[in-house]
Amino acid sequence: MKATTTLAQELTGCLRELHLPAMRECWEEEARRSRKEVSSYEAYLLELARRECAARSEKRIARLLRESQLPLEKSWDAFDQKRLPRKVAQQVQVLLEGSFLDRRENVLAFGNPGSGKSHLLCAIGQELIRRHGRRVFFTSCGLLVQDLLIGKRDLKLARVLKRLARYDALIIDDIGYVQQDREEMEVLFSLLAARYERGSVLVTSNLPFSKWELIFKDPMTTAAAIDRLVHHSVILELNLPSYRLEESKRTVRPEKEDRAKERSE
Repeated sequence: MKATTTLAQELTGCLRELHLPAMRECWEEEARRSRKEVSSYEAYLLELARRECAARSEKRIARLLRESQLPLEKSWDAFDQKRLPRKVAQQVQVLLEGSFLDRRENVLAFGNPGSGKSHLLCAIGQELIRRHGRRVFFTSCGLLVQDLLIGKRDLKLARVLKRLARYDALIIDDIGYVQQDREEMEVLFSLLAARYERGSVLVTSNLPFSKWELIFKDPMTTAAAIDRLVHHSVILELNLPSYRLEESKRTVRPEKEDRAKERSE
């Protein structure tokens, strides 16, 4: 009994030193199961390795989700997929495979306010992490521009661009929603130029390309920005009614019916 206890302690210590926490937690349970089922040594070791790999994958996904700054409530399961037009639904299924990131393709989602653009791209971003372990970063256009301006002011813009370059996908929400000045748009253009054919950019906007001069302030910069985004891109047209307005109507209708019923009684 003492020898068995010493062996268990030594094995647990070795697994701790080797930084194999999942194996350390489950090796005794798996040993008992293997003896009961008369499994081979190889099968026992394989099960331990599988447990360790699964635990590490789960931790890595959790870390990537935290790092991404994605709003986790905007998940694929929470998205009303039935609202998508057939063409867009087909495009999204291809995007979920993740291969567009290897081709450094961009995704541009256009539509009215409340059409679900942001939720859709956030859901895609989460699935790229969960299914493929890709590095994704989400930010609003306003916050991104402020970070870039601070980097430029502190003569560290190159460092900020290098940090963002680590991500396979950069999701920029609401380009053009708030009008920015020329200096702000210059740093945004610098980012788009830096990521061109080097990393995917996923963008939502209420403005069609014909109005992007309002964003980039002059025709040449606008044309150059559009060119870098559209070249190697997937465009999602979400010309849908506002999801929030539809939800509000569905909530208000039962309340009106209840009040009418109370009056009739």
